[in-house]
Amino acid sequence: MEYRRLGNSGLKISALSFGTWVTFSNQLDISQAVEIMSLAYGSGVNFFDNAEVYAFGDAERMMGRALEELAWPRDSYLVSSKVRFGSVQDPKPTQLGLSRKHVMEACDQALERLRLDYLDLYLCHRPDEEVPIQETVWAMSDLIQMGKVHYWGTSEWSAADLREAHSVAKEWRLIAPTTEQTEYNMFSRQRIEEEYLDLYESLGLGTTTYSPLASGVLTGKYGAGIPKDSRSNLPGYEWLLRFMKSEEGQTRIAKVRELESVAEELGASMAQLALAWCLKNPNVSSVITGATTVEQLEENMAAIEVVTLLNDDLMARIDGVLAN
Repeated sequence: MEYRRLGNSGLKISALSFGTWVTFSNQLDISQAVEIMSLAYGSGVNFFDNAEVYAFGDAERMMGRALEELAWPRDSYLVSSKVRFGSVQDPKPTQLGLSRKHVMEACDQALERLRLDYLDLYLCHRPDEEVPIQETVWAMSDLIQMGKVHYWGTSEWSAADLREAHSVAKEWRLIAPTTEQTEYNMFSRQRIEEEYLDLYESLGLGTTTYSPLASGVLTGKYGAGIPKDSRSNLPGYEWLLRFMKSEEGQTRIAKVRELESVAEELGASMAQLALAWCLKNPNVSSVITGATTVEQLEENMAAIEVVTLLNDDLMARIDGVLAN
């Protein structure tokens, strides 16, 4: 496993990490969660991503039970949670958002569900236009001062919002966000490669990126139709099924068919090529992967070995196919 600094902090984070969105509680039971997390940790993964809204808190509860059973040294791994959307299906006004009240209380609730004393990363899960950024920055800084959080960050914040957060932190001598979690894959490139481009140096921004396989499209499994075990067939993910059948979805599937020849030349799977492509970007601190089987996780972890095979010529060929 390769370990990268999270932005300009001293924190070393595994280049490939493990996330629980969709899978924990929805697709995996506790025994499967323990098995997959154990394999990830044994492969060198040290970052495990979660959020209050994932399965309405059940993803964190499952991870907490797994961590307790696995009993790893607490100083050997990183856990995140995200705050914004609440952990109940019908939240009251004070049970969601980025107000000081919800940020502080949601942190305590996440720690209880995860059975932990502190969070390594605590992220603001989308902006909240109804709450002044200063209020959120102050709350996050206080959580760090209290020892409940080590680093805080954001998820899908604009470059302008990130600059404002850093400006507020500097003005009031507070702690600025360390990292941003955003979507990044062959089809979603604009934020990582353009919008945030000057922030990596000017703000020391780190990035933990999600959806590297574009909801499964970049595995190549949709080339022959919609598999029965696809997340697009899960309740609540009908939007994904509609997208796969749309013109844009079909265009993406056609591009993946072209890219499969590059993967074959490298002796890699399409999923491994897609993950390695994300890791090739030096501004990516960690790529969050997911898995429902041991076999999927083993395949994902092997993507580390593909990164060095992606030379400039191959990257140019990939860009030619993507045309984006």
